Amino acid sequence: MDAIEALKTRRSVRDFRAGEVPASLLEELVDCARLAPSGRNEQPWEFVVVRDRQKLRELAALTDNGRFIADAAACIVVVCRPAKYFLEDGSAATQNILLAAHAHGLGACWVAGDKKPYATSVLKAVGAPEGYHLVSLVPVGWAAAELPERAPKRSLAEVLHWERF
Repeated sequence: MDAIEALKTRRSVRDFRAGEVPASLLEELVDCARLAPSGRNEQPWEFVVVRDRQKLRELAALTDNGRFIADAAACIVVVCRPAKYFLEDGSAATQNILLAAHAHGLGACWVAGDKKPYATSVLKAVGAPEGYHLVSLVPVGWAAAELPERAPKRSLAEVLHWERF
């Protein structure tokens, strides 16, 4: 799948079927994440891949809108050390995970981390060092069904401005 096709066909997947995702494939997703652009090339990210079923249930229970994490084969927790652009950098890495997962036939979904009341609890659950920031949790697995329909998006004409807003 080429990059444009991946961008245009990726969907958030919240319903997973049983089945492990090979460690080599999870490593590939993290490898793609670490190649994301970062402000001043600081690369403040770290990635915790959780596959233990009990730990997945624990993470799911901590979130407000991520209960489906419990059913995923794995969850990639994106954390960043303090840096001026940690949120932008971690978000770019998260998007790379989502696109790489889709390109490999996996389902994934972005579960928010930064600014969430559970952020500190998630960081503690995965053993992140003091002062690090939770950017996202990305449950990954094999989609239980066909990809969902795309949520309505604003048209290009509504969002594109030439020269001025």
